[in-house]
Amino acid sequence: MRLAGILKITVTIVLAITVLIACRSGSSTSQRSAADADSSSVATATVPQNLDRSCDLAQYPSVQWTQCELANFAKTAEAPAEQLNPAFVQRLTEQSLLNTQDWLTRGVSDPSWLSPQAGNTAVLPLCTSGGVQCAADPFRYPAAAGANGAPFYTDEAEVMPVVFYDRDCARLSGQVWMPRGVSDITKLPNIVITNGSVQAPQAAYWFVVQPLVRAGYMVLTFDPRGQGRSDQQSPNLQQGSNANLAVFWEGQVDAIDFFRSSPAKPYPHNVACKGTYPTTMTDFNPFWNNQDPKRLGIAGHSAGAIGVSVVQGYGAQGAEPWPGQIDTENPVKVAVAWDSFVTPEGEGLAPLTNIGAPDPLNAVLSSALTGGELPAFGPRVPSLSFSADYGFAPLAYTSPPNPDSHNLAMLLWQEAGIPFYSLTFQGTTHFDYSLIPTFPSTSWCPDPESGACEEGWGAPAIVYYSVAWFDRWLKLAGEAGYDDADQRLVDDAGSQGAIKMSFRYISARDYSDRFGNSQRCDDIRAGCL
Repeated sequence: MRLAGILKITVTIVLAITVLIACRSGSSTSQRSAADADSSSVATATVPQNLDRSCDLAQYPSVQWTQCELANFAKTAEAPAEQLNPAFVQRLTEQSLLNTQDWLTRGVSDPSWLSPQAGNTAVLPLCTSGGVQCAADPFRYPAAAGANGAPFYTDEAEVMPVVFYDRDCARLSGQVWMPRGVSDITKLPNIVITNGSVQAPQAAYWFVVQPLVRAGYMVLTFDPRGQGRSDQQSPNLQQGSNANLAVFWEGQVDAIDFFRSSPAKPYPHNVACKGTYPTTMTDFNPFWNNQDPKRLGIAGHSAGAIGVSVVQGYGAQGAEPWPGQIDTENPVKVAVAWDSFVTPEGEGLAPLTNIGAPDPLNAVLSSALTGGELPAFGPRVPSLSFSADYGFAPLAYTSPPNPDSHNLAMLLWQEAGIPFYSLTFQGTTHFDYSLIPTFPSTSWCPDPESGACEEGWGAPAIVYYSVAWFDRWLKLAGEAGYDDADQRLVDDAGSQGAIKMSFRYISARDYSDRFGNSQRCDDIRAGCL
């Protein structure tokens, strides 16, 4: 079946169960914009004016409550509808063929990638070829002509492919990204990003990676074992992906070790696994000289967010010690989870569907997926947790969900006195955090004919707060993004602020700005004054 036909069928199915009834949030203006904030002044939350909260306050059951729900749920069909655009289909088809050819070329030049020992085939790991939906946003490759394509790679970023072993000698495929034109003596803050499981290759997160590079970060992306271009299994048959979710925290620690390696401290698992495959391995971070080892942040989606929850918390009170080999203590300074942070008991995992089920479902699901075992961890670093209005297989709500159920981890961080920010955006699904064509999500490519997928609904908000949170905790005075990071995080009247936040789930924050002033807000849409 042709790609356009698949896209059309997907959208038709989603739209067939959706009634488009208007119940959109009204416009908001700021009493004090973030742009007006003096860098030497205290960050002050901006106040939305004329914010339409009729959906927040709608009584259940009522016609108004149902109309609000149907309009909100309709947003999950926005991205699939956009992707019927011929310009999107053409670019996706072109990139799919290029990715598949690249995968075939790798297999010819190094047949060990298809050896039974590695467990790799034409379809395993999922998305190994990078074809069709696995190409993710096709406008973020060097072959694309728009701002996020060729110009980004030639003018803004240096991107170096890397391959390194994990602790069980499975090969992990990754890329190190760095701003172009950085001097030899410049030291950059760093971010390691961990994919979600199943159909989520590195490319699904480039919509956040590119803005981070533009903001002055060095970034490592990689496919965990059982994902994308990495091995499906280790030589001793230890599996990856959902068959062994431990790879999303163990592999993340290994990736951090690789990211922090250098000629003086080569990556240890390459040494231990030397000769396992004839593949040329990368012995240390190729951009090690520009790395500031004191400024490391991590981010992850879905199973990768479980990994982030665990990895940030090694070394916390009552937790397991840091298991990495390059550092003696946990080097992570700040964390971001895309749908979403979990507690040490496994609570907080995004459910398979959002149907108003009781909160314990999250703990049961987490226990089932992890085999009932998570390493001992706890709140340790400033953390930002994103959640979605709807889950993996989105269904419209038939009754109100618990509005506080996305803030379970926040309660633990507050008890520990550790900064935390919790955000949920209207109409978003689990796939607003991994841009995969045809999957239900809000708008992320409204005008592909411009040559780049930009703007939209969920993606710009996710990028905005992710970058601002990292800027708040990792940037130094004099670096871009340092002066206004606090103000960006409390610009509730801005275009990515309260107007986009969920009216089903409470978005909240509790941390202090750089001046020591509390920026606590228990319900951002309800107001923080």
